[in-house]
Amino acid sequence: MVVVATIAVLAVIAIPDFAKSRTAAQQEACISNLKQIDAAITQWVIEQRKSEASTYALTDTTLLAFLKGSVLPACAAGGTYTEGADVSILVTRNIEGHTLPGTPSPLPPAIQP
Repeated sequence: MVVVATIAVLAVIAIPDFAKSRTAAQQEACISNLKQIDAAITQWVIEQRKSEASTYALTDTTLLAFLKGSVLPACAAGGTYTEGADVSILVTRNIEGHTLPGTPSPLPPAIQP
């Protein structure tokens, strides 16, 4: 009986930690996806010779070609990605805390109009 009670106490302690770990892993996967999408947009801007005011769509096949498998990565938490108003604005997510840290980097000097 003591063994069963001990196992029950350990389970009560461990289960919330597993839930926190899962949420943290989903957030990290999402941030990794955002980094990949941001890098793809940067490469697309350079190759297509776009300006900072250029717009883009996450469904553009020329942009998706810069992502693995030519498909937009799926969010582990089940959210959606939203493109910025132009290429100088980062892609965002609809889940709190799933954002890229820092500010968007400027386009390379050769791309500036």
